Amino acid sequence: MFKTFYEDRPFIERKYHDPKKPFDAYKRRAYHGYDYDPATGMTDEEIAAGLRELDLSGLSHPVAKARAIRFVLENTRIDCNEHDYFVGFYTWDRQAKAVTFEPWKKELFQGILAEENALAEDLNRSGAVTIWPDFDHVVPDWNSIMRLGFAGLRQRARENRELHGEESRAFFDGIEEEYTAVINFVDRLYRHALKQTHPKAKAYAECLRHLRDGAPTDIYEAMQLIFLYFMISESVDFYQVRSLGNGIDATLYPFYQRDLETGRYTREEIREFLAYFMMQWAAIGNFWGQPMYLGGTDEKGGSKINPLSHDIIEVYGELGLYNPKIQIKYNKNLPEDFLNKVLALVRNGSCGFVFCCEPGMMKAVMGYGATYEEARTMDIRGCYETGVRANEVSAATGYVNPLKAVHYALNDGYDSVVQKQIGLRTGKISSFEDFYRAFLKQYENLIEKTIQIANAWDPYMGVINPSSLYSATIETSLKNGRDGYGGGVKYNNSALLNCGLATAVDAILAVWEFVYEKKELSLEEWKGILERNWEGAEVLRAKVLNSPHKYGNGDPLADHYAEAISRFFCARVNGRKNGRGGVYKAILHSAMQFVRQGEKTQATPDGRKFGDEISKNASPTPGMDRNGVTALIHSATKLDPPQYMESFCLDVMLHPSTVEGERGNAVMKSLIDTYMERNGLSIQFNVFSVDTLREAQLHPEKYQNLQVRVCGWSVLWNNLSRREQDAYICRIEHQKRHRPQK
Repeated sequence: MFKTFYEDRPFIERKYHDPKKPFDAYKRRAYHGYDYDPATGMTDEEIAAGLRELDLSGLSHPVAKARAIRFVLENTRIDCNEHDYFVGFYTWDRQAKAVTFEPWKKELFQGILAEENALAEDLNRSGAVTIWPDFDHVVPDWNSIMRLGFAGLRQRARENRELHGEESRAFFDGIEEEYTAVINFVDRLYRHALKQTHPKAKAYAECLRHLRDGAPTDIYEAMQLIFLYFMISESVDFYQVRSLGNGIDATLYPFYQRDLETGRYTREEIREFLAYFMMQWAAIGNFWGQPMYLGGTDEKGGSKINPLSHDIIEVYGELGLYNPKIQIKYNKNLPEDFLNKVLALVRNGSCGFVFCCEPGMMKAVMGYGATYEEARTMDIRGCYETGVRANEVSAATGYVNPLKAVHYALNDGYDSVVQKQIGLRTGKISSFEDFYRAFLKQYENLIEKTIQIANAWDPYMGVINPSSLYSATIETSLKNGRDGYGGGVKYNNSALLNCGLATAVDAILAVWEFVYEKKELSLEEWKGILERNWEGAEVLRAKVLNSPHKYGNGDPLADHYAEAISRFFCARVNGRKNGRGGVYKAILHSAMQFVRQGEKTQATPDGRKFGDEISKNASPTPGMDRNGVTALIHSATKLDPPQYMESFCLDVMLHPSTVEGERGNAVMKSLIDTYMERNGLSIQFNVFSVDTLREAQLHPEKYQNLQVRVCGWSVLWNNLSRREQDAYICRIEHQKRHRPQK
């Protein structure tokens, strides 16, 4: 299909690391792929040494950080390779943070925030709450970037500077220094491209000259600008970029139209650029996946899907990618031909898609004060989080584990993992009502401790990690003369994540059923069984695991408790003032905490053993949904998804037989429609059989491209541990092999 891409693809696949060597996706930035010309710059070690020699004393934090970034950009090795259309960065492991963020954070946490930091360390070690200062959910104003370019953004900041006094000096000085460094770096790349003689060199040079001097003039330059901003922000400046474009199809479409109309590029040439562009993120190998979204609703109520949207999906499918991950803004106006293309890919094993239902998401965004227009044009950030475009930052403050609240209710607040009193002393339990009240008190205590820590950290977010690169793209931040993470934007929000909800519900109902309803054992006896990790209690465990009172099956009792506990969490989170002048928002999303917190969570009454994973997102405990996907959707949507004002996602596993043949797309569409009509926010699918997974375990060499959806992202099956693979097999074995009905 493409003239040169398939010849170049093996080279791009080793641009960032050698795929034949061991690779840890969590440490992806620490690797190098092919060799860069030593004449173009320093090694990582030389840059690290040079950073240590910088004299940053007496400088404001924004200027000190910008100066460290300038040193990296001036000295990193660079490349404009004949096998690529996108430039190369050699040093991309956030080196500047070693002399900026890390010492500033250490000074703060060992000083005035020492008490809160000690509490955070206890919570992290126990698995009760996972918490850290989060800077990794930023979406710049891509429209401003496309309209102005780096030079135009710097000029706009200069003009706004004249409106402010001395109190904003450091803020604007940081922007000036950092954007000057970025522009000089682009010039450095341009001069390097001029020295090249390969066939792509002329395209590189022309593109980089335009981006050095102003805004992009065609779609290739626009994609190069996105890539440059991304790499500088995420890999040098320490701010992950959690969407490529404000809708990648909307951001690039004006260039696409103009290039086709003027004959600058043919459609086939643009599709080839898209192939090179998307392969950058596939090659980088971010474990969480690099997000970008498509579609949305325009001001007249129509769909924003355009011909470029189709090209993106078709190229993505042809390349067989799972990264970048693609969110589809889903609504009744979504064109059927476009949806069918996406669903066909999902049915055939492409797991890189999540369907983000606009009606529910708009209600969620408007729930914290956004206007209808702000909700209609919201960004999808990260896995499936919402955010007001160009006017909101939201830090993922802490992941709260309600299963620990169950453990603390049983053990009067004592945590046997860290052997310390972490929870409250809730006293003797004589009835189920006592137990449930104790659980809620422990749960509330974890929420309050998380907010206490976050409120102490919040005022310093823009101090320990100034966001000059990001802030310059946000007009509100410039008008306010304040850092985007220092109260400069309209919505300065924080988010608390509710993890393991389904497993907590199952555990609470197991106590109700077997201790107080059936009276098969006392609470003290059960505590002993859990301390032994179910050893010697296999019969009881089998009864517990086979109880009908499990979330995700349409069981009225389980659904009532899930809804009640969910509302309890949201009522204590939503709308609370944070430390940056914004509010807290609830999230039902787990990231990798369904594994990591599970590893630190003791055996629980639902039949779970110490260390086993807990439920993720709005999904059931692994293997506990037995009544089909329609029952699952009804259970999940009874939680009132829009009350989770930043994200709520349901993971659905389907056997291939449920979506095969001519009716396959219609079946999947009916599931998404049912979910959307019941105010669901995001929904994602894994479509595979147990036989395929077991075969892939035995013969991994035959299944190198098998994809699975993990949480808000996808991975290759072969990159999962055997334990993680077995967990997936466990889940799919419990799926009913029936065709779900609407």
